[in-house]
Amino acid sequence: MTDQLPDHVAKNRSYWDTVAPDWVAAGERNWAAVEPAWGIWHTPERELLMIEGVAGLESIELGCGTGYVSAWLARRGAHPVGIDNSAGQLETARRLQREQGLEFPLIHGNAETVPLPDASFDFAISEYGASIWADPFAWIPEASRLLRPKGRLVFMVNGYLEMLCAPDSETEPSGERLLRPQFGSHRFEWSDGSVEFHLPHGLMIDLLRDNGFEVERLVEVQAPVDATTRFPYVTPEWARRWPSEEVWKARKRG
Repeated sequence: MTDQLPDHVAKNRSYWDTVAPDWVAAGERNWAAVEPAWGIWHTPERELLMIEGVAGLESIELGCGTGYVSAWLARRGAHPVGIDNSAGQLETARRLQREQGLEFPLIHGNAETVPLPDASFDFAISEYGASIWADPFAWIPEASRLLRPKGRLVFMVNGYLEMLCAPDSETEPSGERLLRPQFGSHRFEWSDGSVEFHLPHGLMIDLLRDNGFEVERLVEVQAPVDATTRFPYVTPEWARRWPSEEVWKARKRG
């Protein structure tokens, strides 16, 4: 029942069930990809190394959407589980599983409260999933609970500077002026009813460390010279000068 969910979880469930048809083509394309490519600029895996060394690992994708990241994990020898807030997104994921002949568990649920035991996984990942659509003060402790000692957490988010320069309209690109304060910015509510969460780097580092993680790397992604994207909220020119995407890599202390 949505009335038992936190308000942002209920809002995002409604939003993603509504827009799920718009993500079918992207899901099909990513399931068919020979090499993973990440984020809005399709940065190759060989540059970001988000899923290196995953063979044999018990893995969970937090906010799996159409399930293509979990498919990439499975093809590299991992044993993935995906959880997503949207039944519509998971419907596409299950169809693609059948078509590709690749099966792994998919859970309809909230990545802030995953219905699985403590220390179930060696690797957790989120590409614009729980990493921006769930409250970090809930999903990061949950990721820590799910991971075994020395387990890895990798996630991709919007660049925090880009969020400070983003207009309230999701259809207008970020400009060269700060439009929001850094201090106190945490929850971002949009006119379409969806809710995102973004933290400045200092708070994110503190949050990760407070939950048993050591940060191993922060990658500030630069758009390639010939980059294009279907997303209107940032231009390639902007993303050549400032980071519109970030990849965080952390390891749970053993």
